[in-house]
Amino acid sequence: MKKLIVIAAVAASMVSFGTAIAGDAAAGKTKATTVCAACHGPAGISVAPQFPNLAGQKEAYIVKQLKAFKAGTRTDPIMAPQAAPLSDADIENVAAYFASLK
Repeated sequence: MKKLIVIAAVAASMVSFGTAIAGDAAAGKTKATTVCAACHGPAGISVAPQFPNLAGQKEAYIVKQLKAFKAGTRTDPIMAPQAAPLSDADIENVAAYFASLK
């Protein structure tokens, strides 16, 4: 029974994580240029080894991480203040932009 519950919980989390995001990549490019480019580069390729590349990352992953920084469930002294003023639409748009880059 416990094994079935664990399998069901994993399956449910995979379904919710795979939810389609409706971001606007063009709007995300504008926001990323002003908010993200200094560390992650204008094309999502990091300018320094301590900052991750965002180009080609999965959209849902970027959304999840930015929302976690904004909510404080993931902490980082650089990212938390960057994510705090972003709206849900900003987050989805930035995620769509970086996901569109290869």
